[in-house]
Amino acid sequence: MKKSLFIKTAVALALAAPLLASAESDLTVGTGSAAAKLNFQVVIPRVLFLAVGTGNATLADNGTVDTLTYNYTATPADVGSGTDSAPQAVNVRVLGNNGQIAIGAVGTGSGLVSNLDAADVIPWSEILAASSSTDFAAPAVGASANPTLSGGKVTNRTAVWNFAYSNTAVAAPGTYSGQVTYTATMP
Repeated sequence: MKKSLFIKTAVALALAAPLLASAESDLTVGTGSAAAKLNFQVVIPRVLFLAVGTGNATLADNGTVDTLTYNYTATPADVGSGTDSAPQAVNVRVLGNNGQIAIGAVGTGSGLVSNLDAADVIPWSEILAASSSTDFAAPAVGASANPTLSGGKVTNRTAVWNFAYSNTAVAAPGTYSGQVTYTATMP
């Protein structure tokens, strides 16, 4: 009976040996204690995430480009009145884990271009941007000095950027379109 138990134990240890080979072990016979250490590693990549509009909750690529429309068809008397349009809210998020982050904005061309005549342009300066957070300002389109977010090695900020059309001049008829590309830069 003892010989059979010894053989079964030896076989069990032989089968388990590959699993034990990578761990430390300590055998103590008699009184005392045994100790064994285990190392842990967590590998975190350098991450930089920027979302403007749709898809800002998840840390994943999202190809949806939102469009803000200021339509004066129903209120033509307001065209060029100097009264800002009602602001439209856009959720934004930036996350980075390697220090200070600079936020920039570059618009296509010199402004929004008319679909009827490419010579008709509403300058980017007519699009106003304000942020719900002083810690995550909306950059001006084409500005040479961009807002910088700091706060240590890890930055995780959210805000609501509100955009409005300044409406300071009467523009020729048409649908004016343009696109702004926002960038986050981290060392």
